Amino acid sequence: MALEPGLERTDTFVVEERMLTDVGGSLGVRVLSTPAMIAVMERNAAILSQQHLEAGKATVGFEVCVRHVARALEGVGCTVSARLREAVDGRKLRFDVEVRQGERTIGTGTHERRVIEVDEHRRSAGAA
Repeated sequence: MALEPGLERTDTFVVEERMLTDVGGSLGVRVLSTPAMIAVMERNAAILSQQHLEAGKATVGFEVCVRHVARALEGVGCTVSARLREAVDGRKLRFDVEVRQGERTIGTGTHERRVIEVDEHRRSAGAA
């Protein structure tokens, strides 16, 4: 399989535990933190990439440009999506990313990843 623009991946998650912040008690409720939102966006794009890479390759993130536009309260279910917008020279990948709670947008933006070579010996040693 090849990394072609238009590839998409969607996943679901529940806003809980280490994903939460109350901004030092100033909010009065616990909500999805911006770093956690970015992490689920990046993870989803990374999984999408990995599903279409040949053996011995992986991706690393190098740019995130997102807006966190609404809150998601503790315990709610959300959807994260990544759509490959552009693949430059088969190495630089640009994704449109989004987190939604039902029809409501929680966060939206872009994420870029770079395809790298992975040393198979180190990779298998780390898994042991």
